[in-house]
Amino acid sequence: MAWEILNILAVSAFAFSGAIVALNERYDIFGTFILGIATPFAGGIIRNIALDVPVVHVWEQGYLFYVALGTIAIVYFFPKSWVMSWDRWNIYLDAIGLSAFALQGAQFAIANDFPLGGILFAAILTGVGGGVTRDVLAQRRPMVMHQEIYAVWALLTGLVAGIGIVDIDSSIQTYLLFVVIILCRVLSYHLGWHLRFRDMYRI
Repeated sequence: MAWEILNILAVSAFAFSGAIVALNERYDIFGTFILGIATPFAGGIIRNIALDVPVVHVWEQGYLFYVALGTIAIVYFFPKSWVMSWDRWNIYLDAIGLSAFALQGAQFAIANDFPLGGILFAAILTGVGGGVTRDVLAQRRPMVMHQEIYAVWALLTGLVAGIGIVDIDSSIQTYLLFVVIILCRVLSYHLGWHLRFRDMYRI
């Protein structure tokens, strides 16, 4: 049940985020649905390809596919003045998707008996893959390439799950990590935390 709820939150958050970006870029209905669907599912597909495990295609995602379609439809058909006012919340939706999908990636790797390196890799790819795909399709600079901290939080998720600090079989610990990663991502955005050392070491 814990993973089902996290999956629903992640898919709806990233589908919403992708659809909002599509509307900001003035995509038509087809483009909005394509970008809205690609954002929540691309990370898992990229992860499976990279880890050489069977790929679960978008149309095989079961009820999650319909969660994404329903979310995108709400965004597209609601009055545009309402939807555009929601754009300010996109950072929070992206944080929810990043946290939930990073957890999902770590859980996937642990369930398939991957070593720590594979767990970290899976958490990063699943967590940031959808956002990168969204930004590339929208011809934006991927958020993971910015100076602000983004992929580090997916890495941290995989690390604490992979070395056993957090037991992902425990719903309480899983949700606690989920919330902590969201808070870390939001704080790093609002407080301007970054990994840029250019100002420290000038050549």
